[in-house]
Amino acid sequence: MTTTATEPLNARRQVAALAAGRITDWQRGYLADQARAVAVLARLRRGAGRAAGQLPDLWNLIDTRPLHEPAAGARRLTEPELVRAEDALHVAFTLWALHQQSRPTGMHRTGRTGADRGLGAAVRRMMKPGEIDEPLRKRLVRAGTAAELTGLAGRLRDIVTLLRRENLALDYGLLAGQLYTWQQPGGPERIRSEWGRSFHAWHDEAATTPAGTGPKPAAGADSHSHDRTDFDKDAS
Repeated sequence: MTTTATEPLNARRQVAALAAGRITDWQRGYLADQARAVAVLARLRRGAGRAAGQLPDLWNLIDTRPLHEPAAGARRLTEPELVRAEDALHVAFTLWALHQQSRPTGMHRTGRTGADRGLGAAVRRMMKPGEIDEPLRKRLVRAGTAAELTGLAGRLRDIVTLLRRENLALDYGLLAGQLYTWQQPGGPERIRSEWGRSFHAWHDEAATTPAGTGPKPAAGADSHSHDRTDFDKDAS
C-alpha cells in the first residue's frame, strides 16, 4: 500500500483519538456535576448547527493544537487537513453536548468493535427487534446524502435528539473520524457505506445464542434480506 493511501487514515485516527479523549474528560466531569464541565456542555450546545469558528466562545474548546504537534509515529497534518479536523471536531463536540444534556449516564461510549458499532447501529437499536422502521432508516439515509457539512450536522442533530430521548449512547470518537473523512473527495460515499454496514451488522445482544455457538443473525435479517441493497439504492 502506498503512503498516499494510508495518510488519510492516519489523520482520521488522530482526529478520532482527540475527540474521544476530550469528550471522555468533559463527560466524566459533567456526570460528577463539576461546575466547569457543566459550563463547557452549555457552551458547546450553543454551537450545535452553527459553523465552526462562528462563536468565539468555542475557540478554546474546538482546539486542534495537539494535531499541530502529532505524537511519535504520526505525521504532521497539512493546513487543509487541519481545517477539516476542526470542522469535524466542532460537529462531534456540539452533537455530544446536545446528546448529553440532562442525561444521568454517559452518551459517549466506546467498547464495541468492528462494524457492529457507530451511527448505523445506533439507529438500528431504536427499532423494535425483527422490524425495520422505515422513517428511522430514511433519516440515516438522508444524513448520508447531505450536500455539505452544515446540512449533515443538521440531519445528525435530528438523529441525536432521538437517541437522547431513548437514552442510547454513541461513539463520538468514531463519529468525529467519520466526519473528517466525509469532507474528503469520495468521503461521503465511504462514510455512507460505513453507516450502512453498521446498520445491518448490529444485532440485539439479548438474542445471541449460548456461549460457543456464536451469535444469531441480526434481528430481522431473514425477512429483510434486501435491506442492504435498499439502503445503498436510497443513498445513491
